[in-house]
Amino acid sequence: MTARPATPEAPAPDGSAVDLRHHGDAELAPGLVDLAVNVRAGAPPAWLRAVLHEALDDSAGYPDAGPARSAVAAAHGRDPSEVLLTAGAAEAFTLLARAVQPRRAVVVHPSFTEPEAALRAAGHPVTRLHLRAADGYRLEPGDVSQDADLVVVGNPTNPTSVLHPARSLAALARPGRVLLVDEAFADTVPGEPESLSGRTDLPGLVVVRSLTKTWGLAGLRVGYALGPAGLVAGMAAQQPHWPVSTPALAALAACTTPAARAEADAAARALEEHRSALVEALPPQVEVLGRPRSSFVLLRVPDGERVRRILRERGWAVRRGDTFPGLSRDHLRVAVRDPETSRAFAAALTGILSADPAAEETR
Repeated sequence: MTARPATPEAPAPDGSAVDLRHHGDAELAPGLVDLAVNVRAGAPPAWLRAVLHEALDDSAGYPDAGPARSAVAAAHGRDPSEVLLTAGAAEAFTLLARAVQPRRAVVVHPSFTEPEAALRAAGHPVTRLHLRAADGYRLEPGDVSQDADLVVVGNPTNPTSVLHPARSLAALARPGRVLLVDEAFADTVPGEPESLSGRTDLPGLVVVRSLTKTWGLAGLRVGYALGPAGLVAGMAAQQPHWPVSTPALAALAACTTPAARAEADAAARALEEHRSALVEALPPQVEVLGRPRSSFVLLRVPDGERVRRILRERGWAVRRGDTFPGLSRDHLRVAVRDPETSRAFAAALTGILSADPAAEETR
């Protein structure tokens, strides 16, 4: 497949134009309704809290990663040597950036910015491949330069919520190239139909996963990477000893059981209904970009910076979009919550967009 000529590929600037380290938690403050962070409300569930409390009692000894690594390997049909447990997905990006020496790293944007930030910190030059709203932010294999020896893409992608077909991403894998697929939100899609986590036949494929989103464990810092044993070993060599805590290891083992995975799938199915309720409630002035499939939606809102500020004044925290390469101040990322919360948010947004801006400034 040939590249679409209108899909631009450009070297990244020096980083001053976009704050790659800005994340949704920076939008939060006491008293605000959190639509900025994509962590499932009401998590972790009671049974997982019990697991974590028990793990605290076992924390006097040093962590033993073996059982958790075996559990993750079994869940994805992998050999344990192909599993690296990490302190959240973000650590996996840093470890990979330190373990490889790419000549041309391509990061597909708009997307989660930590992989690019990690590559920059390790001294690697980065090329940004900007997908277009007009194409639904969909990636075609031909969009990526043939000479790229490291390609980074999210699936589903944060912040667009677009789910790329597995066949499109698999077509990017080739000898001599590392293909990093960020699947931090994969379990927010029922059945995980486009996941590459079980593919051991694709050369250079590294899949990064996280327990943060579905299980509400952002503060625990727990994730993992799946990939060829040699590359996993190279990443592991960049870690200090005992990099993942005993409670995090307990969470990994508990959340990869068949029962836990079934619960996550049920939550993903409920999420579909909640996302539809949010989209249907939005005012007509707001454009939903792409085809959202995850726990958030990307919106284009007229005069978005002003709207975000007024939303904040009225008790709503949403994620600004202009710190994602390729997006602007008119882009807002909104987390999916229960329908009642989403309808209340949509009503607030409707009121702001329907009001006279001059009157709003004098409120």
